[in-house]
Amino acid sequence: MLVSILFFGATADITGQRRVEVAIAPETTASEVSQNLIAEYPRLASHKIHISLNQQYATGDEIVRDGDEFAIFAAVSGG
Repeated sequence: MLVSILFFGATADITGQRRVEVAIAPETTASEVSQNLIAEYPRLASHKIHISLNQQYATGDEIVRDGDEFAIFAAVSGG
């Protein structure tokens, strides 16, 4: 199964990419995708990461399906 991974902000800086396609196994959760990305790009672990699946904030329990759009971005604060 192929999933589009989008990187925003600091995560794009860390990975050097804005978008990649990755193959995942069936029944992979959003949390597992995040963990795999952190394993591939260890510097992501130094940020508080948020994820979305198909443009909706994700909790991590969601099953990622073939063709889904998964986004990962660092939390930002402002004031």
